[in-house]
Amino acid sequence: MVYVGVDLHKHTISLCVVNRERSVLERKRLHCCEEHRIVEFLKLLRKQQRGIQVVVEATASYEWFVKLVEPIAQKVILAHPKKLRVIAESTRKSDKLDAQVLAEFLALDMIPEAYRPTPRQREHRTLVRHRQRVQKGITSIKNTLRRILSHYNSDIKSLFTQEGLTYLREVALCQADRFVVDQLCLQLTHQQELLRAVDRELSAFAKAGSEQETANRELLRSIPGVGRVTSDVVVSELGDMQRFANARKVAAYAGLAPGQRESAGKRKDLHIEKCGSRLLRATLVEAAWQLVKRSPRWRDIFERLRARTGQKKKAIVAIARRLLTVMYALLKRREPFRPFAVA
Repeated sequence: MVYVGVDLHKHTISLCVVNRERSVLERKRLHCCEEHRIVEFLKLLRKQQRGIQVVVEATASYEWFVKLVEPIAQKVILAHPKKLRVIAESTRKSDKLDAQVLAEFLALDMIPEAYRPTPRQREHRTLVRHRQRVQKGITSIKNTLRRILSHYNSDIKSLFTQEGLTYLREVALCQADRFVVDQLCLQLTHQQELLRAVDRELSAFAKAGSEQETANRELLRSIPGVGRVTSDVVVSELGDMQRFANARKVAAYAGLAPGQRESAGKRKDLHIEKCGSRLLRATLVEAAWQLVKRSPRWRDIFERLRARTGQKKKAIVAIARRLLTVMYALLKRREPFRPFAVA
């Protein structure tokens, strides 16, 4: 058995092969478009060495490579880039050295593994993240329209209702601003059509899901302020909740756990780590605001946190973290939300 470390880039890959004693046996550099050469090299290596294990960092473009080598290797491991700091912090960094370090850690069975989403979860994430991009486009257009009208002291609260859009077409603007506003209105209509289309696609995707996935959505929606969009984000970004050992680990995965620094017996809590999905964190914060508005008990907790920290933002992030732990508990125990149960 030999161990193959792979430093994967957009156009090229560097491979380093080591044995159990971590002696370098071979190095290879290939282009990503040469898939047949990659397969031939690994098949020959497997034949010569009676088995191979492969490790590659979980970068944005790893999936095609993993699918390519899975039928060849005895084991394919995704390395967690952030946890494998020895590469990130190296002063002598190169593709060859990165591949070698990966191979050596694999030989020592010390690779910090990254989670690999299932094919369905990847599809779900694709749709959910596309919806977010479309929604951000709509928000950007609306903000631009309001900014233009504010120059004329003509912005109104109901601008994007049917009556408001009629008002927008009739408000007196200079020729350049009128041209821009008309263009933005066309873009807004198009973006709203895209949003309706992706919502239909997400609805059809949800109907094709398993019974457990459907039940997970229903459990999440039992929480006040958690609707279809929030449940879609949580289900797609977190996947199977059973893979988390406890609520602390799911909060850390979402980047909502505060960092800590300890020295000489003294511990200091730092800001939240902000690792993982930004979309998940932002969605949980929005859901936290809704929960605070709808639930007197959660509002009371928020007010106490705000008084203690002196900041609304810190308080609502703490509520978002608690909300996530409640979601975790609901999905673990298979129980709906109880209004007076607060983690």
